[in-house]
Amino acid sequence: MLSYLFMVVFLIPVCLLTNYWWLIHSLMFLFSFVFMVSFCSYSDLTLVGYYFGVDFYSFMLILLSFWICCLMITASSSIYFFCYHSNFFVFIVLLLLIMLFCSFSSLNLLSFYIFFESSLIPTLFLILGWGYQPERLQAGIYLIFYTLVASLPLLLVLFKINDLFNTLYYPLLFDFGSFYFLFYVFSIFAFLVKMPIFLFHLWLPKAHVEAPISGSMILAGILLKLGGYGIFRLMSVISYMGLSFNYFFLSLSLFGGVVISFVCFRQVDLKSLIAYSSVAHMSLVICGLLTMNWWGCMGSLSLMVGHGLCSSGLFCLSNIIYERLGSRSLLINKGMINLMPSMSIWWFLLSSSNMAAPPSLNLLGEFSLLNSIISWSFYMIFLLIFLSFFSAVYTLYMYSYSQHGLYYSGVYTCSLGYLREYHLLFLHWFPLNLLCLKGDYFYF
Repeated sequence: MLSYLFMVVFLIPVCLLTNYWWLIHSLMFLFSFVFMVSFCSYSDLTLVGYYFGVDFYSFMLILLSFWICCLMITASSSIYFFCYHSNFFVFIVLLLLIMLFCSFSSLNLLSFYIFFESSLIPTLFLILGWGYQPERLQAGIYLIFYTLVASLPLLLVLFKINDLFNTLYYPLLFDFGSFYFLFYVFSIFAFLVKMPIFLFHLWLPKAHVEAPISGSMILAGILLKLGGYGIFRLMSVISYMGLSFNYFFLSLSLFGGVVISFVCFRQVDLKSLIAYSSVAHMSLVICGLLTMNWWGCMGSLSLMVGHGLCSSGLFCLSNIIYERLGSRSLLINKGMINLMPSMSIWWFLLSSSNMAAPPSLNLLGEFSLLNSIISWSFYMIFLLIFLSFFSAVYTLYMYSYSQHGLYYSGVYTCSLGYLREYHLLFLHWFPLNLLCLKGDYFYF
């Protein structure tokens, strides 16, 4: 475990050298492949050592973190070309990767909490340093305060549990007596705000709209998954309380997903639409985890990985249009099939994955989550029908509105993508559809 961490840590001094952007980029891809082929067995917490451990669930999320961080550097080449402090940018990305690596492989609740919260700081730097509009300051404050206020009570409860048990090691935790209810409420609340659940989702669209492309990719790709990972880890401890109270969060989340789908129809900003669709997808993941069965947990993992790749790819596409036209408004970005015909196929492929069409990993995840939620309560089928239908509707709205129609006469006649952009989109779409063919990995 420590060897992979050291691989990333030793890249940090290279950031200080000028014109070594390409070297760091290539080495990060190399590390991704090394980590990908290193996983030996699926038994519980196989790669344990030096206070860290990786089991199957965290392995997939760490691999996703590696992959998205590599693609963030690919997508942000304008920072390198225009010399917007490119060395500092790569340093922030590596720092974020280390935080995510540690939080997904922690075996101790306190260390998980510390890395979970400290991953916010590099994200805040990304939004404040390389964001677009002056409102990015407000978006950064929203991001910090929503997540910190929600998770500070959890820290106090963790101190108290450590006082009682003298350990916060995951497998040794059990019923906490009178602190049990408090632990349930505060831990669930901290992770649900991070996901984010409906009613506490306001920070997400703001942060996405103000963030640069790299900030949006890491937010959609990884940071939303930290909450799901935390719930998965703690569900075994709080399962008794979960049987009594999960129905409330489950119903709220599913109802919120339907409401957010309606909100998606009203968006004219491309990034805002994709950000709200993330909230709708995450509501399904929350429901799957809170049903506390095998279908739900493994379905939530496959949907988290699928959504991380798909949503990140859609943000890349919206950024490609933004770099050409200087606007993300759907009112201006009409008729893109005339302006950038070669990009239209990528819009189609990633939009179809977003609405869980085969052969994407999202389809696999949504099938198992439907199974898990309907087996928990048959009445949920009515909300799930609406959620699946509207998911397809707002994705079609986004695709048809941006690709068809008369395009704005103030732009050029035709614009081609760079090879870098096609490479970037291919590396989002290919694993997303390849992993579906090996679905038994998720349900072994």
